[in-house]
Amino acid sequence: MDTMCQTNDGFEIAEVDLKLRGPGDLMGTQQSGVLQLQIADIVRDKEILLVARHEAMKLLKADAPMEKPEHASLRTAFIALSKKKNIWNFIS
Repeated sequence: MDTMCQTNDGFEIAEVDLKLRGPGDLMGTQQSGVLQLQIADIVRDKEILLVARHEAMKLLKADAPMEKPEHASLRTAFIALSKKKNIWNFIS
């Protein structure tokens, strides 16, 4: 409520809401809760997660099927993770 009284910036309000309630279920219907990433904290590690996302997008643009030899271990890991019901909890 303090944030709602202090600002009308929707992005700032959403950031506080994310910190308080958590991101919920990214692939389902849960509106709040803790996303159990194995290493990263989606709020605390925002900057490094943005860097990781940028690097992942570059990799996919250059080699989407991950067929290059230097991407073999990533491809293997992705295939293994994609067999799990909710892979978001295993990504870190």
